[in-house]
Amino acid sequence: MVKKHCLFCDEIVPIESAGDYDKYMSCACSPDGFYSLLSESYEPINSLSYQEKRHIFPVVSAYIRERTDCDDLVALSIDDMSTIANSPKIPVTIEEKGNRLLQYLYRHSDAAEEPVVIQPLSRSYNLTYSPNLQELVFIIDKLATEQFMIREGMTFRLTTKGWSEAALSAGGRKLKPCCVLISDEEAMGGEWLDKVLPKIEQYGYVPQLLNLRNIDSVKLSSLELVSASKLVIADLTGQEPEVYFAAGYALGRDIPVIWTVRSCDADKLKVQTGDIRPLVWENAEELTAMLQQRLSN
Repeated sequence: MVKKHCLFCDEIVPIESAGDYDKYMSCACSPDGFYSLLSESYEPINSLSYQEKRHIFPVVSAYIRERTDCDDLVALSIDDMSTIANSPKIPVTIEEKGNRLLQYLYRHSDAAEEPVVIQPLSRSYNLTYSPNLQELVFIIDKLATEQFMIREGMTFRLTTKGWSEAALSAGGRKLKPCCVLISDEEAMGGEWLDKVLPKIEQYGYVPQLLNLRNIDSVKLSSLELVSASKLVIADLTGQEPEVYFAAGYALGRDIPVIWTVRSCDADKLKVQTGDIRPLVWENAEELTAMLQQRLSN
């Protein structure tokens, strides 16, 4: 296989010709993928001054890594160099660069405290748009001191605080919609909002609480929210038929449903079938622990 020097990360890597472009594969710019460069742009880019290369190349390498890590196809030419380097979307402060690392860890994990290995770290300073390894190490130490993440050698873990911070921007990964169906918001809503929903969010969902108590029929808008969900959590406490109906509607559309019920109502279920095996909970802390176990499987 033909190999060529990647201008942006300085590695010799395999390339493939694809029309007017060359695909650079598995270099530090895209360790698990590739990017494309217009063949006729290689020499003009390589002919840039030392000062221009020093300014532009680390930024372009980081741009490629971030975009390909988000499963975007990246095809570049000489015309893109200045545009990327001067884009307002490129992080310039230590805080902004640190947020990019949090986003990377968020994309590569399913929950807080889940390990993510970055190896080799010495070739990964483009994760933070940094010009060198020293700045990356400084950013890592800063994030660890601020309790956004934990580092153990080449293994990194987002703390709950770090996960929440990264989730604000989703780190290039769209959070999945989730409907939480309850029938007694007055009795349970506060606990669910404060304790249960944040745990669901840690597992990559945007939970929306729907109170179906005292509704004559499930509204079309509610069914649309259920239909758009990737997960439904249906709490049977209170035995409202509308909860059964909305959850059954989700099952009919092949949307996974997690059934729950407070222990005081566990023996009163109107429907007793093998398909409904609810998580029986006593308090919000217990329910949160059970949901965490279910969502991590």
